Amino acid sequence: MKNKSIVFTGCDQVEVRELEENLAGLQAHEVLVRTCFSLVSAGTELTCLAGIESWFTFPATPGYTSVGEVVKVGDQVSRVAPGDVVYTWGGHKHYNRINLGMPGSICIPVPTGIALPLVPFTRMITIALTALRVSDIELGDFVAVTGLGLVGNFAAQLARLQGGSVIGLDHNPGRVALAAACGVNNAIVMEKLSAAGKVAEITDRQGVTTLVEASGRPGALLDGLPLVGRYGEVILVGIVRGEYEANLGDVLDYIHLDSRGNVTFKGAHEWRFPVARDPFVKHSIERNSEIALDLIRSGDLKVAPLLSHTLSPYKAAEAYHGLKNRKNEFIGVVFDWTNM
Repeated sequence: MKNKSIVFTGCDQVEVRELEENLAGLQAHEVLVRTCFSLVSAGTELTCLAGIESWFTFPATPGYTSVGEVVKVGDQVSRVAPGDVVYTWGGHKHYNRINLGMPGSICIPVPTGIALPLVPFTRMITIALTALRVSDIELGDFVAVTGLGLVGNFAAQLARLQGGSVIGLDHNPGRVALAAACGVNNAIVMEKLSAAGKVAEITDRQGVTTLVEASGRPGALLDGLPLVGRYGEVILVGIVRGEYEANLGDVLDYIHLDSRGNVTFKGAHEWRFPVARDPFVKHSIERNSEIALDLIRSGDLKVAPLLSHTLSPYKAAEAYHGLKNRKNEFIGVVFDWTNM
């Protein structure tokens, strides 16, 4: 059977191809899902398209978050049934086979009352939620988030829901304005000197108790460290891509020698938690995903303002060009597979 897929065929080369795939016979734990909408994860997919990610080899189909309708299930699948609408980690293709027997698979029924193009944002929310899970944020704490792309924006919103007084910082004025529209009261364009002064004013010169670094930009950590107060924490959620030369001693000074030292560093990559529920572990990506879907449904998390473009897969090249070169306009890009 032919399966229409977005394919990266080489560096900066994007096509839609009809790939021959066996979609008929399912294994016992497999689910066949007809994709409705899939979301571009700009950071990961642009680096794949640039040929930077060693694990991604051309030609291949990118993408890892989508929503669709179950078409068929294997004889050992009981959680979902044909006709169900589900959130999955499917790629940018018309049909995705999901093997629920594999430990790294997600297939979650979507609650009623959610606009389907918003569902794939769940993956970005759970990535951001990892930072909050490892944090010590308490009611009234000052929290700074550097980098206000999808993950950073959601991290800022989630920190606010957790009781923090949030300061969002980004070099891009458009993303700062968008964060403000999503309820981040203190959204600031991150110009090194002025931003530090504004943060000092907001925090009564005590600094923030938590810094969430979500940009992945080389050098962002050193820019953000002066914002952190004594006994604060720095949470790294963004994946750093690219090289940056710096004196490690400057970082160590902020950790324990500076007058505002005793800072704790924490890693918050999404794989910190198991994918499926585990009776011996409180958090899992599956549980976080269900919570994220409920936050979308209730409106407690603002997602619709981040959906900047809904495009046909045939406009994939335009989408990736926009995400790379027009960052003020292209924020959350969703491919619509419903008319394929």
